[in-house]
Amino acid sequence: MTFQAMLTLGVIVAVFAGLQLRSSATDLVFMAALAFVTLAGIITPEQALAGFANPAVVMVGAMLVIGTGMRSTGALDWVGHQLLGKAQTDRAAVWRLTIWVTTLSAFVNNTTLVAMLVPVLIHWCRRTNVSPSKLMIPLSYLAVLGGLCTLIGTSTNVTVNGLLTAESRKAIHDEATREQLRPMTFLEIGYVGIPCAVIGGLYLALVGRRMLPNRTELLEKLGDERREYLVEMTVQQECRMIGRSVQEAGLRQLPGLFLIEIDRGGDLIAPVSPDDVLHCGDRLIFTGVVSTIIDLEKIPGLVPAADITYEVSPHQRSRRHLTEAVLSTSSPLVGQTIKEANFRQLYNAAVVAVHRNGQRVTTKIGDIELQPGDTLLLQTRQHFAEAFRNHPDFFLVSSVEGSEHGRHDKAWLAFTLLGLLVMLLSLGSMLVAVLGPLDHSVLAPVGKLLNSTAFLAIAPIMVGVLMVVTRCLTISEARSSINLEILLTIAAGVGLGQAMENSGLAKVIAGWLMSVSGWLPDDAGLAKAYLLLVLIHVSTLLVTELLSNNAAATLMFPLGVALAIQAGVSPRPFIMSICIAASASFITPIGYQTNLMVMGPGGYKPSDFARVGIPLTIVVTIVALVVIPMAWPF
Repeated sequence: MTFQAMLTLGVIVAVFAGLQLRSSATDLVFMAALAFVTLAGIITPEQALAGFANPAVVMVGAMLVIGTGMRSTGALDWVGHQLLGKAQTDRAAVWRLTIWVTTLSAFVNNTTLVAMLVPVLIHWCRRTNVSPSKLMIPLSYLAVLGGLCTLIGTSTNVTVNGLLTAESRKAIHDEATREQLRPMTFLEIGYVGIPCAVIGGLYLALVGRRMLPNRTELLEKLGDERREYLVEMTVQQECRMIGRSVQEAGLRQLPGLFLIEIDRGGDLIAPVSPDDVLHCGDRLIFTGVVSTIIDLEKIPGLVPAADITYEVSPHQRSRRHLTEAVLSTSSPLVGQTIKEANFRQLYNAAVVAVHRNGQRVTTKIGDIELQPGDTLLLQTRQHFAEAFRNHPDFFLVSSVEGSEHGRHDKAWLAFTLLGLLVMLLSLGSMLVAVLGPLDHSVLAPVGKLLNSTAFLAIAPIMVGVLMVVTRCLTISEARSSINLEILLTIAAGVGLGQAMENSGLAKVIAGWLMSVSGWLPDDAGLAKAYLLLVLIHVSTLLVTELLSNNAAATLMFPLGVALAIQAGVSPRPFIMSICIAASASFITPIGYQTNLMVMGPGGYKPSDFARVGIPLTIVVTIVALVVIPMAWPF
């Protein structure tokens, strides 16, 4: 081993150690390592910067913007609420998650999907009295499994595809090797990803869910021992609840919320029966807690009736959110009813609900005579809390988390744009599948463009820009959605992979792995290649549990290529194995970001991930190692 190889190995070990000590500083650790190998002369400055121009970095950034657009329009929120349907048990819920989360995650970045679905599942658990610990790990694992099915399902696939592009352009490879290192098509990884997702999903639904803890104390944390408000909602013409019974509309199982009566043109319906059908113009009077009122207020076509000037336009509502304010003794509102108070003119805010001294107020909300100490739930502008925090009219003013409105009127457009992206990215693969090789076809230029790595990066950029232009999300939301930690890690990882190659470290480690297969006879070519595939797969599994999916992919990629070339076999099965193994992180919470995202809401311990994840890892590994040599022969 040369001095540079030893130095590079030391840097890689330092990266491992640094990420164990500072798991939240992945980008910093990788950037520091990149700077070191550059200053040490192992790679040139041009090679160090090449990762930042890698199409994978651009594509991941664009996909993050698209995911935010899907979330901010309420498109993913709508999907989430449809996802569980009428499920009332954890068994039914896991089965529905298995079908829908796996499918959605193939086309929506799995991190974005999990971020959106966590509060939806928490809400469902609160309503059905099921512990979140029975659903959160399946949510994360199913999102990971679904991400294995397409090129855009997970950033790992995009990262590896970018590395393939860079590797295929190197002059050191002959034409046959370059062909094996060609970029992936949109659905190519699905040859192995779909079987892994199907069998892994069945394991979770049939066996894995039984191994999950049932932490009933989490249900107590979800209990709503908070202020109970009176709120009156009007059913507008576009509301999807019209024509449905109270039971069918889902208004009987809302946690911490009770439908007191329905006012239909002056006729009162009380008590309310589950079979009462909702009509346009109905005024629904509820008592309940803030968290559920937020859920009510986000339903398109259901708006608070306390203020006739309440913002009902989706464009206007997206600029407002909920704030709680406690009336002071000097407030000019004291002694007036909400109808008389002219709250909009005084504060540019609308009253949504009222709470008084821990008691349930039974008066109609518009007729409540306000008193000092009353807590009002208000629809306000973004900076209301800052402007009125020290105002003498209020004792206390605070924003309500999670009350921001999405542009629900743009949800259909967000779905359309996502469909456009999927169509663009899969069109090249579909042309080849239908027409065969396009080399001598009049469509050859089109096929070459659609299957190029540049197009795989440009298409998401185009769709992301369209989401901003069509106001599915704002420019500031688009900017804030771009996770620099992920992008810097990928870019710096490309440079570290180059350092492993330049220093000869990749060849040295490949030689060590080759020696493991030395006991096989020389004529056992396929057996030796298969053993090396098993070694690279297991090694990547270990690395991804210690680091992260993108870090593992960037570090193991050059090793997989070097190992295949040294063994005289195709590198493509090794690359696909790294792709699957780097994402299939089910044993520890730190191996994949979605595992960390569900750890807190599920109340999990690290041992919970291992208990469910070790058998799942074995199942997915067996499926992958059986399918990969069949789909991509040595």
